Amino acid sequence: MSELADPRRHLLGLINGFRISQALHVAAVLRLSDHLAEGPRTVDDLAAVAGCDPRSLHRLLRALASAGVYAAEPDGRFASTALGDELRSTGLGDWAAFAGASSMWRAWGALEHSVRTGENAFAAVHGETVWEYRADNPAAGAAFDAAMAALSRRAGAAVLDAYDFAAFHTVADVGGGNGALLATVLGRHPHLRGHLLDQPHVVAAAPALLAAAGVADRCEVHPGDLFTDVPPAADAYLLKSILHDWPDEAALTIARTCRRAMRPGSVMLILERVIAGPPYLPADLPATFSDLNMLVGPGGQERTRAEYETLLRAADLRLTRVVPTTTDVSIIEAVPETR
Repeated sequence: MSELADPRRHLLGLINGFRISQALHVAAVLRLSDHLAEGPRTVDDLAAVAGCDPRSLHRLLRALASAGVYAAEPDGRFASTALGDELRSTGLGDWAAFAGASSMWRAWGALEHSVRTGENAFAAVHGETVWEYRADNPAAGAAFDAAMAALSRRAGAAVLDAYDFAAFHTVADVGGGNGALLATVLGRHPHLRGHLLDQPHVVAAAPALLAAAGVADRCEVHPGDLFTDVPPAADAYLLKSILHDWPDEAALTIARTCRRAMRPGSVMLILERVIAGPPYLPADLPATFSDLNMLVGPGGQERTRAEYETLLRAADLRLTRVVPTTTDVSIIEAVPETR
């Protein structure tokens, strides 16, 4: 193979990557990996339980098998692989279902508009922000909440392995969705008590999740607005995938709201991707493309360590350290600035 052929083939794979992401979206919506959890199945069997056309489903399975997500057995059945197992509803299936939805697909189609103008693509396409759209479309809001819970399940254990919560007594999860992350934290540390804050329609699903996790008796649920008021005097304030949703002015408002609630000795733990570099290497891809997703979707941004230091300083907070985890999410620790 010539030197030119290899980079061309690699680039072609990147150009056509949207095909794989959409195929994964469809597989997640159809719950194919869940249907394959007990072992290989025929296409006709899968088509019956998933409500699909058998011939078209075979073409989807064959394509995803070539991507390593599923495996074709000699007898014609299809089986899941390690990648396919991660696409179950207990893994990243809900994220794949959300990320490939038509509302996000159309917003990414307007990336050029954002790059040319600096404006938010989602709002340009849909005529409203992602938050307004999800409030107006409950199914879209539920899909987003499920996607965030899927990422929280993945990140929660890694965060707890990387950071010691033993010295805390109370933890407030600000913008914590339906409580998936906080349930993981409380489950690991039985001495902790938790406070969960998010919009009323979001936390409506929290009591059932917290009860199923066996931690409802140690967690107070607060319907509210993270821009104006958060539970006071907690030992630790968790903000997972919150500040990156917003441009600097709004993110600063959130940080200041939390700062007002903090007491001396409180700690803020921001769980976000941190952009490194330059140079920008393949290892930076999750953070840099998440940054583009923020440009296209909610209108926020991923940030470098220096940008977080500047933002937190303006909120009267001091960044003390950045703790990596085994995922692409880091723990940005900050404390009240002392004068």
